[in-house]
Amino acid sequence: MTKDPRTLTATEWKALLSPDEYHVLRESGTERPGTGKYLDDESDGAYHCVGCANKLYDAEHKFHSGCGWPSFFQQVEEGALTTLTDTTFGMTRTEMRCAVCDGHLGHIFNDAPHQPGGMRHCVNGTALLFVPRGDDPQAVLDAHRKK
Repeated sequence: MTKDPRTLTATEWKALLSPDEYHVLRESGTERPGTGKYLDDESDGAYHCVGCANKLYDAEHKFHSGCGWPSFFQQVEEGALTTLTDTTFGMTRTEMRCAVCDGHLGHIFNDAPHQPGGMRHCVNGTALLFVPRGDDPQAVLDAHRKK
């Protein structure tokens, strides 16, 4: 992406993203549990933001939590995500967003004591783009957008 993704207008985002991707990333939506891509994926590689190709998670940090969304116990490196307090729906949760394009990804919960650090990053599969190890993230994103 040549333009700073934080400067894109809603119209520009709608031209780049599918309606479902737009709803999740730009409107802080969510997909129904158990329906998202990558839920059961065990491929070797990394998960990137479908909005901007920012690397978010390594496949080695993915685990099956049973929550209905892809789960990871840590971000790929400090600073890949930003967090904020989400008080919608009468709850207080930690929302996570892509640090590059500010797209909504999901929420972080402190309910995975069997994982390193005890945290569960509950991510909308719609917000993710899987990149096989060794492949170029931007090329994978460009191919995804041509579909």
